[in-house]
Amino acid sequence: MDLSVIVPVFNESEVLPQLRARLEPVLSSCTPDYEILFINDGSTDGTLPLLKTWAHQDKRIKIISLSRNFGKEAAVTAGLAAGSGRAVIILDADLQDPPELIHEFWKKFQEGYDNVYGVRENRSADSFLKRTSAQAFYKFYNRLSNSSIPYNAGDYRLLSRRAVNAVLALPERERFMKGLFSWVGYKSVAVPFTREKRAAGKTKWSYWKLWNFALNGLTASTTLPLKLWTYFGLVISAASFLFAAWTAYKKIVFGNPVSGYTSIMVAILFFSGVQLISLGVIGEYLSHIFHEVKQRPAYFIDEKINL
Repeated sequence: MDLSVIVPVFNESEVLPQLRARLEPVLSSCTPDYEILFINDGSTDGTLPLLKTWAHQDKRIKIISLSRNFGKEAAVTAGLAAGSGRAVIILDADLQDPPELIHEFWKKFQEGYDNVYGVRENRSADSFLKRTSAQAFYKFYNRLSNSSIPYNAGDYRLLSRRAVNAVLALPERERFMKGLFSWVGYKSVAVPFTREKRAAGKTKWSYWKLWNFALNGLTASTTLPLKLWTYFGLVISAASFLFAAWTAYKKIVFGNPVSGYTSIMVAILFFSGVQLISLGVIGEYLSHIFHEVKQRPAYFIDEKINL
């Protein structure tokens, strides 16, 4: 197989006809030897029946239906494990990432690139809050992580077979795919594009989910926050010692009274907050350890069609 396209779907029946209409002509112009692999991530609408109808009509349309909703990262992992192409493309179903960009991906792959990723140079289709929070995450992540991820690069990309095998060789259960794609390395190149509005349906990503996703990605990729809190504690301890010395000096030399209830309460509340935040940081890493040591599979497959 020349080309495999992985499309994770969760309740996307409204947009799927548009996706197929735009995707198939693009793939046919690249190579006739392709497959479209839909990963049904526990959809409860008409997504799976529609995909089954298509799969019976065209053997190049293949389906993996997971036993429940495991999340996009698990669905992408399942698709990477099942795709048989020399090149594998990951594409969201909402059409915010234009399928027509696959032409450029395919050209770069033929030039010898292993990781061809789309970079959203124009995100006017997203809200101001989403744009600014995403930009802040990329900057913060790249400052803390040893392997940086390109600004405004999502999951929309082409991976060579050896890059796919490298990602699949990583054993972690809680997977932050953007970080893994960057960590494995290989020859990479960016392809800029303008992000479009969702063609149909509703996004499944609330701001709360995006926040937890960003937090999970950060703690899964670096231990620097743990080290930072150590240094922060040292700074606070030194500042507290200096403040205590200064207070004693004023009392001895000038006879100034020691600050009373207000200053004590402020100090107690401040240091209590610092302790709770540090415990929260430790808790995030403990939660990763908790999930990893159980060694549960990232997903279970309920049904395969045309595979």
